[in-house]
Amino acid sequence: MSRDYIKSNLHTHSTFCDGKNTLEENVLSAIQKGIRVLGFSGHSMYPFWTETYMQPEDFSSYCTEIRRLQEKYASQVRIRLGFEADFIPGVTLPKMENYAEFKPDYLIGSIHFLFQREGLVAVDYKPEILQLGAEKHYKNDMRALIGDYFALQKEMLERGDFALLGHPDLIRKFNEKQPFFSENEDWYKSCLKEMAKAVARKGIATEINSGAISRGYLSEPYPSEYFLTLLYEAGVPVAITADAHSAENLDFAFEQSLQLAKKIGYTEIIYDIDTAGYKFCRI
Repeated sequence: MSRDYIKSNLHTHSTFCDGKNTLEENVLSAIQKGIRVLGFSGHSMYPFWTETYMQPEDFSSYCTEIRRLQEKYASQVRIRLGFEADFIPGVTLPKMENYAEFKPDYLIGSIHFLFQREGLVAVDYKPEILQLGAEKHYKNDMRALIGDYFALQKEMLERGDFALLGHPDLIRKFNEKQPFFSENEDWYKSCLKEMAKAVARKGIATEINSGAISRGYLSEPYPSEYFLTLLYEAGVPVAITADAHSAENLDFAFEQSLQLAKKIGYTEIIYDIDTAGYKFCRI
């Protein structure tokens, strides 16, 4: 049975990856903001790594510190241990058994990169980097690039084992200020329709993610209102998250995200995830 609304954030980054604040600074901010459940989700390509992702030697320290904080602040906030795990075919896969030694409560499965034989395309780092990748690897054919992006997400859904799909239309991060493609084109809407079906078939949740708002790129969350409507109609549950990279943004634009969820038709959201599954609250 769903409970009354419980404020939570299950997508949080710290200094263990590209976040600005320590784990404990985030916890103290969550308590101050009235967040009841705080989930950490360090960027991971385990056992592979890049400069802004968690390093292999840091995983044990990350887990140890989170467990220390769970005990220290148990009476004030529920803290969850998670990872935002990327999918790189043949290298790393967001699957619980691949992270078993760390005993996470949940994984977020996300696509941030498209890997090509000649190199990679970072889809959300900077608009000029996306432009360079589109020119170098796709001859500026954004339809082909976006097709690969959604195809890789669907492959991750088929092969992975994770609880939450991260920012499922991240590809439009720069589209509001520097449009790379039209979100009103039929081919793009068709991609979203197929993605909504794929998420529903997998039986997992996605997030309403305000990260691009806090970083000044978008004025609305991921997924777009159109995409979120498709996900709602397909029966996909959602969690409202901040994708926070600083302690001050742990609940950034939550009211906006809540109002969007209600507008679409959602009456409950996920406020907590552990190995037993989702916990829901009313909105």
